[in-house]
Amino acid sequence: MEFANALGLIREIPDFPKTGILFQDITPILSSPSAFSAVIAKMSESLIDVEVIGGVEARGFILGSALANSAYLGFVPFRKQGKLPHKTFGAKYGLEYGDDELEVHTDAFRPNQKVLIVDDVLATGGTLLAAIELAKRCGAVVTKVLVLLEIDFLNGRSKIAEKYPEIEIIALHHA
Repeated sequence: MEFANALGLIREIPDFPKTGILFQDITPILSSPSAFSAVIAKMSESLIDVEVIGGVEARGFILGSALANSAYLGFVPFRKQGKLPHKTFGAKYGLEYGDDELEVHTDAFRPNQKVLIVDDVLATGGTLLAAIELAKRCGAVVTKVLVLLEIDFLNGRSKIAEKYPEIEIIALHHA
């Protein structure tokens, strides 16, 4: 399947998880082997100068771990608060529909390790800003952020770029 056709499988769910939010559902891509393969192949084009991939819970886990496996790279999960069993760093962040906290193991990255952080959607930027902060607290260097879809009007890109202008932000599709 061509990448453009895979993107056509994204469905919009109005008023989820709350009224006023237009949720971008990627599960039809994940359930199609050819669409999922096309997405991972397209994402793999961004793996230059990357040593490890970090994925943001939950759909960033799916995309990031598949991408890491395809490139024979390690994968580090950024999880919701209280889900990791070892010592963690935590960072609170805002969403377009509330607040939450991400955590990562304190030993998840080697010092100066070059990290690509993957998520499904860049919306307000809060989740990705928290993941970047956590990777940096571990001593890693975040070189890139990669998302399948960016919701442009929410201006998440500008929030990340303002705080971390050195990080390349890659969105494969815009809404």
